[in-house]
Amino acid sequence: MFAALGRFVVRRPWWVILGWVVVAAAVISFAPKLTSSSDEASFLPDSYESIEASEIQESQFPRQQNIGAVIVFQRSDGERLKATDSAEVVRVSRELADQKIPEVEAVVPGKPSPNGLVQTSMVAMPKLTDPSDTSQQDAVKTLRTDLQDEIRGTGLKAGITGSAATALDEADASERAGILVGVGTIVIIIVLLLVIFRSPIIALLPVVLIGLISPLATGLIASANKAFDMKADSSIQELLTVVLFGVGTDYILFLLFRYREALRAGENPKQGMVHAVERVGEAITSAAGAVIVAFAALALSSLGMLKSMGPALAIAVFVTLCAGLTLVPAVVSLLGTKVFWPSKSWQREPQGTGFAKLGSAIARRPAVWALVSALFMGVLALGALGYRANFDLATSALPKDKESMVALNDLEKGFPAGSTDPTSVYLTSDGGGRLTVAQTAAFRKALTEVDGVGTVSTATLSADGGAAAYSVVLDDPPASDAAMNTVRDDLRPAAHADAPEGTSAAVGGITAVYVDINKAVDRDYSVVFPVAALCIMVILGLLLRSLVAPWYLMLSVALGFGATLGATSFLFTQIGSQPGLMFMLPVIMYLFVVALGTDYNILMVSRLREEARAGRSPHEAAGTAVRHSGPTIASAGVILAGTFATLMLAGNSTLSQMGFALSFGIVIAAFVMAMIFTPALTALIGHAAWWPGHGDRAADADDAPPP
Repeated sequence: MFAALGRFVVRRPWWVILGWVVVAAAVISFAPKLTSSSDEASFLPDSYESIEASEIQESQFPRQQNIGAVIVFQRSDGERLKATDSAEVVRVSRELADQKIPEVEAVVPGKPSPNGLVQTSMVAMPKLTDPSDTSQQDAVKTLRTDLQDEIRGTGLKAGITGSAATALDEADASERAGILVGVGTIVIIIVLLLVIFRSPIIALLPVVLIGLISPLATGLIASANKAFDMKADSSIQELLTVVLFGVGTDYILFLLFRYREALRAGENPKQGMVHAVERVGEAITSAAGAVIVAFAALALSSLGMLKSMGPALAIAVFVTLCAGLTLVPAVVSLLGTKVFWPSKSWQREPQGTGFAKLGSAIARRPAVWALVSALFMGVLALGALGYRANFDLATSALPKDKESMVALNDLEKGFPAGSTDPTSVYLTSDGGGRLTVAQTAAFRKALTEVDGVGTVSTATLSADGGAAAYSVVLDDPPASDAAMNTVRDDLRPAAHADAPEGTSAAVGGITAVYVDINKAVDRDYSVVFPVAALCIMVILGLLLRSLVAPWYLMLSVALGFGATLGATSFLFTQIGSQPGLMFMLPVIMYLFVVALGTDYNILMVSRLREEARAGRSPHEAAGTAVRHSGPTIASAGVILAGTFATLMLAGNSTLSQMGFALSFGIVIAAFVMAMIFTPALTALIGHAAWWPGHGDRAADADDAPPP
């Protein structure tokens, strides 16, 4: 099959290239724009209590003001606010409200904090329903400019925080992050390929080809999101960049290394490319299949952000695979040996390389190498015991010098940390009747007695009197573990238990959303992980015709995952000052480390089987496989790790965690798992590794590798 595909591409390269151009032009022309959201609530299913509370608010309190932003005032000298200062706050708030800024419904000044250091004004905005709508961010931008004009000469300083302000700062940070990641990825790929191949053509080849197919993949993803009404997380664009360039470069390297090996064996350029596609096609397709299946398993998630991220990345990998098997061979077949210019290394294989020495060492003492590599990954995995999840994807990811973060810190000088995002509690009558004053008052009193609750507003009744709304300010920051514990362990149980007879209570707000996301993630871990692992094992079993190899290959991947999570947790939460790791990082790590790590395992074990088929003993096959596949895996691993590492350039703690975890995981997968642990363990297990197919014994002339 792959030999036939290789012959078709080599014989008709211009037709293949033209086909890609036509398809890309059609998709890009008709595809919608790829949009994303950072609103965590928009990703939860309707069955969760925080979403039920949001629906009560929309149906029973449609005119209830939504606090989109908070203006935080304080004296420039840091002293207590005076009566004249408070009067200025009222005047400034009135002036801002009178300017009729679009999306600003009201600017309501509050009272000074109990310690007199801070005073706030709440900016009411409509509830945001469209994640792609930036009108509230534009309103905050205007407010910030006008605010500074109004307080000039008053002796006050002020900043704006809250959800809309945070979204504005996040959008600004994400835009710069996207540029840094894109540029950094391209620079790293070019530099590393220059070092590896010493050829400017090869260095530019992945950048040009993947740069051309990137809009095609983005267009297909946007079309799929629109067709199936999926929401994309705000980090999807940066992930798409590194996946397309990182994975795409990997597959190009797999092909080029095998092409160079065929040329060194004396084949002509055309036949060498056919040979390369034939030999590496099955491994690339199986590797891509494992990645696609692992990503697609996220469709089983209950969280919208993961449910859409999985198919999006799966589409990107599928497009990359198609390009790797058709577009890349077509272009390289046109260039021939000129693709390696000016280097002459394609003409002969260097002797005495480090990979040859490593292969010989593994062949001599596979038990020692298997044990040492397993212990190394196991020790790192111990760090995973200190893992803590962080659910605040907005404020925790922003640089501390952003205005929304500075204003939030100033707010906490005088008010409870939960003031920016109060928790909403709703009491509804089960029979549709009116709530009594006694019922609403007794329920409010019960809420005020809950540990961790700062203040509770008086009840606001709905138009028909059948529902009451309470604004509950927690003592702790909305996304903190303490606030989440308060909502989950104290506030919700108390609200449900103390609701008067004939009524029901629902707790919503951003902290409740985080609590429900935590519950959803725990459920996803128990579903997505096993399904993805099972599917990858099936792919490995079909590729290798073995029931034994998939088990120890997945064991190696599990060790690599544990080592990566442990190292990341230790670096960011023990050494660093992060409150925890991004809550969905283990899922993303699992899929990337498992799927992409399996890529390298597949490449290595395919070569192990090929060498065994050529008549070599298990130990000899391991040594030869490391000698031939080691350079490919090492080069691909360094480049892929480098592309993921560019996420750390974004100045965003969420992307920094993701960048380190994925790059470190790829290094472990390439240099420890695939290059040492897998061949060493395969050599130890011997022929039994291929049971019951024993494909390693099916040697014939056609299966023999080049000498």
